[in-house]
Amino acid sequence: MKGLFQGVFRGWWLVAAGTGLQFLQTSLLHQSFGAYFAILRDDRGWSKTELSGAAALHQVESAILGPVLGWCLDRFGTRGVVRIGVTLFGGGFMLLAFIDSLLQFYLAFLVAATGASMCGFFPLNFALIHWFERWRARAMATMQLGHALGGLAVPLVAWMLTTYGWRVTAFASGVLVLLVGWPLSGFIRGKPADFGLKVDGDLPAPQAAGAPAAAGDDPDFTAREALRTPAFWLLSLGHGFALFVVMAVNVHAITHIKEGLGYTLEAAALFIMLQTVFQIVGVGIGAWIGDRSNKRLLCALCMVMHMAGLLFLTYATALWMIVAFAVLHGIAWGLRGPFMQAIRADYFGRRAIGMILGLSLMILVIGQVGGPMIAGVMADLSGNYRSGFTTLALLAGLGSVFFLFATKPAQPVRSGR
Repeated sequence: MKGLFQGVFRGWWLVAAGTGLQFLQTSLLHQSFGAYFAILRDDRGWSKTELSGAAALHQVESAILGPVLGWCLDRFGTRGVVRIGVTLFGGGFMLLAFIDSLLQFYLAFLVAATGASMCGFFPLNFALIHWFERWRARAMATMQLGHALGGLAVPLVAWMLTTYGWRVTAFASGVLVLLVGWPLSGFIRGKPADFGLKVDGDLPAPQAAGAPAAAGDDPDFTAREALRTPAFWLLSLGHGFALFVVMAVNVHAITHIKEGLGYTLEAAALFIMLQTVFQIVGVGIGAWIGDRSNKRLLCALCMVMHMAGLLFLTYATALWMIVAFAVLHGIAWGLRGPFMQAIRADYFGRRAIGMILGLSLMILVIGQVGGPMIAGVMADLSGNYRSGFTTLALLAGLGSVFFLFATKPAQPVRSGR
């Protein structure tokens, strides 16, 4: 193993492991949930609102768990949390294979979703924030490739669902998570100082134990100080409004394309795969320009693209309009996604970043829950997704304003400094 790591900064191995874990989550859960949604609706007869409740439950769990998870990460590190998460994630999928009621579905999904939260986007980005500074946006964007590439597997999951059924697919997914996710979690490390290294792989210099890895005027906020800044709330609201669209698309897009636009489940999954291709393009753009650009303004632009993409999908009357949705929404998601945590780390520093990220989840839940529920309830009431999707698209457009005003806060001034 030493030979494998020789000459390669350990932080990049963490990026690679995080990419694999993100791939598992996206391919088997996040972007495939829409396929399960369509299959379970046909097989069990559950309504769009009832199935949307599972997605909402996941996000409420994430918001409640966020501050606790952030506190644990700040104090105990990432590796143990991620390993527990992998176990719950895989076990939840295996439980899903044996459910027979809506309540059992919610419980199994909650176990899998809790595991996904503990080994997913939040803890993995927390780890990267401590390993990278100059190359933070590039590292986060690279890891986000796992999330994007996972969408390419959605047609395979859809094929398994239609060929072997949702029970076999769910159980096999759980086994795969445990077999692949557990070894990957072994690459998740603590902090560079634990290995005699510095952030970004710089050569260590003589300094007091525990001294900050980066010098200069970088902000070093406590969670309480961050909460007092407008930037914390504006970034969280902007991120939350983006998730109105992201979560609604993940849960409902396949059903809308299948029922509303008249395509097969497999064809709908291919459109999601096309979206993923352009998400990868967005991730690549972010990795290229993220560390030398104004992330805040790019995020505002992405919000407009989210809005336009969802409107194209909502009112699609031709193939090119669905393609336009895939291009706009995919690029916006891939470009904006990695910037969300990178901006927070740029603004608030690493001192209490776990708690800061965890507290922000309590605001993000507005979009995480609201997106699927608004789309699902309004679709059940009206018979189609037009009113719900239009509402969510306009909310995303409004969200661009939050990013425009989310300027970097002044560094906190404390007595005795």
